[in-house]
Amino acid sequence: MTTILILAALFTLLLIRVPVAFTLGGLGLALLLFGGFSPLMAPQAILSTLDGFILLAVPLFLLMSNVLLKGGVGKDLFAAVHAWVGHWPGGLAVATIVSCGIFAAISGSSVATAATIGTVAIPEMIGRGYEKKFVYGLLAAGGTLGILIPPSIPMIVYGFVTEQSVIALFLAGIGPGLLLVALFIAFAMIYARWFGGYTPEPPTSTKERISSTIRALPSMVLAGVVIGVIYTGIATPTEAAAIGFAVALLITGLYLRTLTWQGFKEAAFESMVTTVAILLIVAGAKVFGKAITLYRIPQEISMFIGQNIDTPLAFILVVSVVLLIMGLVFEALSMVLIMTPVLLPAAMALGFDPIWFGVYMVVMVECALITPPVGLNLYVIQSVARSSLADVSRGVLPFLALMLLSVVILYLWTDLALYIPFKL
Repeated sequence: MTTILILAALFTLLLIRVPVAFTLGGLGLALLLFGGFSPLMAPQAILSTLDGFILLAVPLFLLMSNVLLKGGVGKDLFAAVHAWVGHWPGGLAVATIVSCGIFAAISGSSVATAATIGTVAIPEMIGRGYEKKFVYGLLAAGGTLGILIPPSIPMIVYGFVTEQSVIALFLAGIGPGLLLVALFIAFAMIYARWFGGYTPEPPTSTKERISSTIRALPSMVLAGVVIGVIYTGIATPTEAAAIGFAVALLITGLYLRTLTWQGFKEAAFESMVTTVAILLIVAGAKVFGKAITLYRIPQEISMFIGQNIDTPLAFILVVSVVLLIMGLVFEALSMVLIMTPVLLPAAMALGFDPIWFGVYMVVMVECALITPPVGLNLYVIQSVARSSLADVSRGVLPFLALMLLSVVILYLWTDLALYIPFKL
């Protein structure tokens, strides 16, 4: 009964629009007080959270992605990819997806990926005759690759909360990320071939391909540097983020000379605002997590699931439905922080690997990024395209179905996530 009341209070506060950080922190503090526990546990939990070295990667990755955004790197990246695949059926759509995948490997941010590539791709695709709803859905869904293809900020937070290896999570995200890119590309090509709505393009000359690739090469090198120093053990994810930020400054400030002082100040300010919001949510979630642990809520939920859901498939189906419903009203990071402490013990009791479950959670969180009414990527694309939210929402439906298909494949083929970190 206590568990039901606490969860009801949590969802009630969130549904009446109390900010997530204050909902989690305030409810956690109230539970400590009413439960007879020391209120000093709250500041202790917050301090033990915010002094974590791994969390330094969050502002550094945000700084890197915002510097690249303000430096206009997306335009060069898109032009290079388009030069190579633009003549394919649905070539502009394919170029958009590949560009999103590459930028995701640089930034770790879905919003930055959607905004950076969307600014360039939307006018190009609409100008070539692509249906607007398809374009908006493609960009909103393509942006979600930013939190699956490593580096990924939600994976960093999941690893911090669960004390799992962030490097293993990054490695586990490669296979599902590439699968999602392949599914999006296949759908875009089939849609373009059978439903038309685009103007075919002639192949680009070799000279133009080489010149555009050279201009975009520093961005691709940056992705290789960030990923390479992590996977080879040269640097931790936090140190790699710092290296990436420094290299991004060199690329946009000295090589391309596209980053102005005003642009840098805007990038720093936007990174600061996002970082503060994330850390407030993390701190509140830590207090709430401490309280529900003392109340033994995760253990009770695990026991309930163990008594009523006796197969891994049934568990995944139920959890997927719950997360989809939550995605209608909660943003991505909140879902990770609220649901992971509750679901992970039950998942592990049923035999799920915590690294696999982290990737599964991130894919489901991706769905939350494109489900109305609070899907952040919907609002990013709406803002960039200056379109209606209804058009963007309708456009994402087939891509949402593809993302759910990737969950099915991930469940049936667990090595898609686990082979690289543990068997390669």
